[in-house]
Amino acid sequence: MIDLHLLALFTVATLVAMITPGPDMLFVLGCGMRGGPRAGLLATAGVATSEAIHVALAAAGLTALFAAVPVAFTVVRVVGGIYLIYLGVQIIRHRKGSTDDLPEGGGSISGRRAYLNGVATNLLNPKMVTFTIAFLPQFVDPSLGRIWLQFLILGVILIALEFLVDGAVGVLAGRIGGWLRARRAARRRIDVATGGLFIGLGVRLAAER
Repeated sequence: MIDLHLLALFTVATLVAMITPGPDMLFVLGCGMRGGPRAGLLATAGVATSEAIHVALAAAGLTALFAAVPVAFTVVRVVGGIYLIYLGVQIIRHRKGSTDDLPEGGGSISGRRAYLNGVATNLLNPKMVTFTIAFLPQFVDPSLGRIWLQFLILGVILIALEFLVDGAVGVLAGRIGGWLRARRAARRRIDVATGGLFIGLGVRLAAER
């Protein structure tokens, strides 16, 4: 049904990517700081809803493509691997989502607005579409069949980790915000480690099979 080695690799890579502060985490953090734990959780739910849509669209389109043109899987895998290498280099060089962008406290935001903004912010981000299409196929093995089910399993894990990491950030927004501002050196080490992981993952997955 799914390659357990690829599943474990996907879980680790996704978790490391999730704990690196990026646009989604900063958005959830801002909602939590302004609207409290409930707003932080609903912002996370909005982001997760958008990610579920991305995964569903990617799974439907790519499953049909792989079935019609088997060589397309190799092309998508190689291009996706190259994109992951590019992301890794960008993370190390530019440190996307700088802690300088963290919002200050003050103001308020309703739970409904936090959720809808979470959906819109993630859904309308073209980089998320590109990332989903590049990332997920790296952990799918067409030889096992039922590609749509493999995508579904990966999508469920992705959304669960989204709630685990960003949900915790939303609930503990004030404390986490202070931690991120006070520990820029630690943030830099996380960026380097994450960038290195993406580069290594991209090289490995683009070169194998």
